[in-house]
Amino acid sequence: MPYTTEEGGRLNNFAAEPKVYQATPPTKKQQRNYIILGILALLLVGGLFGVAIYATVY
Repeated sequence: MPYTTEEGGRLNNFAAEPKVYQATPPTKKQQRNYIILGILALLLVGGLFGVAIYATVY
């Protein structure tokens, strides 16, 4: 583990740095899946709001 010695003899430990890599853009299939999941999430939240409004009105 890398460390440095400061004045007074104190040790200062550093965390191990992760390897850096360049992100790859999502494929067409992944983009399609993200859109489908987003639509499903919006439908779920919209349905929950609808049930909540229906429950408070009636």
